[in-house]
Amino acid sequence: QVQLVESGGGLVQAGGSLRLSCVASGPIFSINVMGWYRQAPGKQRELVAAITSRGSTNYADYVKGRFTISRDNAKNTVYLQMNSLKSEDTAVYYCNVDARTIITDIRGYWGQGTQVTVSS
Repeated sequence: QVQLVESGGGLVQAGGSLRLSCVASGPIFSINVMGWYRQAPGKQRELVAAITSRGSTNYADYVKGRFTISRDNAKNTVYLQMNSLKSEDTAVYYCNVDARTIITDIRGYWGQGTQVTVSS
């Protein structure tokens, strides 16, 4: 079983920055796409950004130019640098990876989520 542990959330003022990290562990054979999603109260979970194993990235329009996703393949870690934060960025942020383990085919895994609160 693949475990994902997120860190880096917290309370920040509007205009500030946070950096989220997500480490994947377990009997991992390979990881394809790593991504960040978020869910605000009363809203559906939505994609924030994703990155492939080769470094291709995809961003939601509302974070382009403010957020940067990156990964360290050697550490099975994905990061989300969030700058110029706005109150509407307040949400629980979830890490998601598509991984193949030594005993299972590729499938998606979710972290437990980390709260990001932006005060205006």
